[in-house]
Amino acid sequence: MMSVTETTTLTARGIRSAALADRLEEGARALIQLASELSDQEWQMPLPGDGRTIGVVIHHVASVYPVEIQLAQSVAAGQPIVGVTMADIHAMNARHATEHATVTKAEAIALLVSNAAAAANAIRGLTDAQLAAAVPVSLYANAPLTCQFVLEDHAVRHSYHHASRIRLALGR
Repeated sequence: MMSVTETTTLTARGIRSAALADRLEEGARALIQLASELSDQEWQMPLPGDGRTIGVVIHHVASVYPVEIQLAQSVAAGQPIVGVTMADIHAMNARHATEHATVTKAEAIALLVSNAAAAANAIRGLTDAQLAAAVPVSLYANAPLTCQFVLEDHAVRHSYHHASRIRLALGR
């Protein structure tokens, strides 16, 4: 039987954060499965309307989990997000594509596995109060957004978004 302290901790840190972490892990597993099924030719295929190869996009998802979690943790701590623009995001993505143009499937999958696990663990550590914390976020015209929104719109959604675009490009 759980003590009152354990029950309170589970309630404060458990339900919402665990659900978010589970959804992140589900999306990551789906992207890992998709990546593992790609042929070498598909791995090198540029995504229509994007230009990056499928392999680079999969590595991109893996590589930005830490940044997305750091952003959410800043919101959870009550720190406004200042000076982040879509131009910054596009520049970061372009730099990543250049630096990782030859990424292998094994490298991308390994990074996806480790960074998704770390992201999920970080999310599970958030309390309901932290998830509900809202601050101005420059990326969204300084709208006051919650930590939960930032997580859902970035770290949680990211693998689903790109897996869908990859499947569409491959006709799957």
